[in-house]
Amino acid sequence: MAVTYPLVQEAESFIRVCYQELGHSEERIAARIEEIHEEIERQGIYTHTLEELSHGAKMAWRNSNRCIGRLFWDHLDVRDARQAEGTDQIAAELLEHIRYATNGGKIRPTITIFRPHDAEGRETRIWNHQLIRYAGYETEDGVKGDSSSLSFTRFCQHLGWQGAGTDFDVLPLVISENNGAPRWYEIPLQDVLEVPMIHPDYPEFTELGLKWYAVPIVSEMRLDIGGIQYTAAPFNGWYMGTEIGARNFADEHRYNLLPVMARLMGLDTISKSTLWQDRALVELNAAVLHSYKQAGVSIVDHHTAASQFQKFEEREAAAGREVTGNWVWLIPPMSPATTHIFHRPYPNRTVTPNFFYQDKKYERSETGSQDGGGCPFH
Repeated sequence: MAVTYPLVQEAESFIRVCYQELGHSEERIAARIEEIHEEIERQGIYTHTLEELSHGAKMAWRNSNRCIGRLFWDHLDVRDARQAEGTDQIAAELLEHIRYATNGGKIRPTITIFRPHDAEGRETRIWNHQLIRYAGYETEDGVKGDSSSLSFTRFCQHLGWQGAGTDFDVLPLVISENNGAPRWYEIPLQDVLEVPMIHPDYPEFTELGLKWYAVPIVSEMRLDIGGIQYTAAPFNGWYMGTEIGARNFADEHRYNLLPVMARLMGLDTISKSTLWQDRALVELNAAVLHSYKQAGVSIVDHHTAASQFQKFEEREAAAGREVTGNWVWLIPPMSPATTHIFHRPYPNRTVTPNFFYQDKKYERSETGSQDGGGCPFH
């Protein structure tokens, strides 16, 4: 089998950086690169050691241009699930990820990595956008639940799943292996930690019966480490409050709760110049932060997250690494000018290892919104 030169080059580049950061000698680096050369020549692909897999996944978080929460990149718990075979085993690993990451509310940043795309083109895929997400239904009275899940909900129903039709039905896991047909698996409700929404100053808000899940676990992205493509590698951090309060709850095409919050506050909504949207947005986000803290679930406000990102920048500069970033995604969706991020540019250059979006297998034309800032590593 001919040597795949782009793969060789990507592997060499990764190994040199990875091994230097881990403190390996030049002799060990050269020997490992030679091993990889031989493996690629024989098989057209190579296999990462556990050390390479673990540090490569952490580097991918560190290089994620859209993520404001990268300060904790080296605290990522890496679960090696490359030996999982069959969708039943994969589903079991995903449920264990949910339980491990949730940790009773003390959320642990976690990634579970399954077998990569192989030399024959076979791959494992998790069809969900996130392992835990709410369904969306089209009704005569408009959308019930999360509008961003409409297409995926229809697909799950086509597979045989049926939800209760509420605003907060947890969707099933949908998995395929070796390019085979997808199978769905119900997530036990006891494994899904949800936070009831309360507001300390507006008791009527509590009566709305709102809630949100504790852990955002992105599951549709591809992890690229040294040219090896892990098409199933779900990962999580904890929420930044504005992802829920300023996006999931506030966006008009999502739960559209700003008019509801304004009504509870007695605000004049006739004219935008009264800034009723801004005032309602602040209180909606205050409710999210208060609710998660009352429930003992990890969360971070956008000001603290920005301060943590500034510390990340300082540490990267001390390590001699340039911080790349997508400014549009890094600024929080509420009061961005109050953070240092708003006032400085970042080179939006892609560095690998990294995470990349994949086509939605259930509907490639879907354009549903992303939660918050596009990265749950907060």
